[in-house]
Amino acid sequence: QVQLMESGGGLVQAGGSLRLSCAASGTIFSMNAMSWYRQAPGKQRELVAVITGVGTTHYADSVKGRFTISRDNAKNTVYLQMNSLKPEDTAVYSCSTVANFNQYWGQGTQVTVSS
Repeated sequence: QVQLMESGGGLVQAGGSLRLSCAASGTIFSMNAMSWYRQAPGKQRELVAVITGVGTTHYADSVKGRFTISRDNAKNTVYLQMNSLKPEDTAVYSCSTVANFNQYWGQGTQVTVSS
């Protein structure tokens, strides 16, 4: 069984920053790719960033240069540093991983960016 728990969301003004955390348990964390997704009201869920087990990263075009995904394998935690936030970044952010052929999700954390 895999558990993912996000934290760090909140309300921030446009141009501000937030750092999201996702603590993982019950999996071989260091070998798993970890992803951040987001879903805004009325929109489909979209992939925001991915980090592989060896640290390779990939970002959605909409967040390149503003968001940074990282991981601390000793703490079984993946982070999403979000800078220069825009109102269109407002969404529920969730972390996810695939383990044992199943995709697991955290409960999500709300990020609201005011203009």
